[in-house]
Amino acid sequence: MAPSAMTRPTAALVDVQPLAFWLDDPDRPAPEAPLVGDAQCDLLVVGGGYSGLWTALLAKERDPSRDVVLVEGREAGWAASGRNGGFCAASLTHGLPNGLDRWPSEIAKLEQLGGRNLDAIQAAVARYGIDCDFQRTGEIDIATQPHQVAELRAARDTAARHGFTGLELLDQDAVRAEVDSPTFLAGLHDPCGVALLNPARLAWGLKRACLALGVRVHEHTAALELARYGSGMAVRTPHGRVFARRVALGTNVFRSLVRRTRPYTVPVYDYALMTEPLSGTRLASIGWKNRQGLGDNANQFHYFRLSADNRVLWGGYDAIYPYGGKVRASYDHRPETYERLAARFFQCFPQLEGVRFTHAWGGAIDTCSRFSAFFGAAHGGRVAYAAGYTGLGVGATRFGAEVMLDLLAGERTERTELTMVRTKPVPFPPEPLAWGGIELTKRSMARADRNGGRRNLWLRTMDRLGLGFDS
Repeated sequence: MAPSAMTRPTAALVDVQPLAFWLDDPDRPAPEAPLVGDAQCDLLVVGGGYSGLWTALLAKERDPSRDVVLVEGREAGWAASGRNGGFCAASLTHGLPNGLDRWPSEIAKLEQLGGRNLDAIQAAVARYGIDCDFQRTGEIDIATQPHQVAELRAARDTAARHGFTGLELLDQDAVRAEVDSPTFLAGLHDPCGVALLNPARLAWGLKRACLALGVRVHEHTAALELARYGSGMAVRTPHGRVFARRVALGTNVFRSLVRRTRPYTVPVYDYALMTEPLSGTRLASIGWKNRQGLGDNANQFHYFRLSADNRVLWGGYDAIYPYGGKVRASYDHRPETYERLAARFFQCFPQLEGVRFTHAWGGAIDTCSRFSAFFGAAHGGRVAYAAGYTGLGVGATRFGAEVMLDLLAGERTERTELTMVRTKPVPFPPEPLAWGGIELTKRSMARADRNGGRRNLWLRTMDRLGLGFDS
């Protein structure tokens, strides 16, 4: 890249703060007191992200008399739930193509459940007065290379053949009338399957709702060990224990208390930038009047959206797997990725030259080989877990909470009867095979982006094995 092309992104990052924009909020709630001593309850929820918060809230909605305790190692929403892009999708399967490849016989049911789940999230936001800027804006998948135009058309046609007719293919003029970038060649518009929101405020609102319903929340209380205790379970914390009849694990990317589930997920680090608020003139230069969420259709893709105060969030492209699968604070920031993101931002929106970035951050995504969540029970049905959301957990975690509560109740429901719920992804191999396989896959995907979408032998083999490395 020529020196002149490097000056623009570098200058735009001069004053950037290494903080997640959503968490840098003066209205951030104070943490609840840690657990000191022992406690007893009907249901213990481990994890204060979306997965745990939805589980605690729905447990109280199902049975207001149920005594529910939630423990969180840091503060509610501090990890992926407060750092993501705020795309709340109806899809439970990481998109219709992934669902069709894996569960074609039940895709209609999965799409129906996903739509109902998104409706229920919208209803809960209204019912509990959660101020999280929830907007049912929809989303546009963007083609920036000629081969991607054909891919979007094929995706639209495949959806229509299976009875899903709500997707609209936009040509270059139509997509640029929605959001104007010289890089946009076409778009596939889903007008109602995605909502945008402030992710941290959703988590904090769910926490407040849990407290209002009587959930006992203890933050800065890590769950260290899980063991059977009589007819229930005991969970050790730094300064006490919780004795519970049932336990729901919403720990996702963090080390599971159920050892056998650990090989099913790996942490992949994702990074994002947030601009300063755009002036009216700058916003007009790119259009975006309908405020949809956007994502390009490359394997190494970007996702982008407007915030409530007209900043642009720009994330994605690099997906970094740390050798050994460790989750560490030192991985939360990656200056070379910030530079790359900034450069690509100005390639997409040259009209915004001179805009500065105010925040830059990263975080770990709990990735599994089928790219959508898996579920299960352990310890004779006393413990349930859900994990592996692979970046689409803002919406799907509520569905996962319903599944965990069904499993803990021992109920056969339309959710627990799903093949998706009753099966597991392919586990990741031990090191160094995991790192080598992931790196080879990433390089192959980058090569496919450069070569008109043509997938090499490695990616075709992964496709045949059903390992889901398509985005």
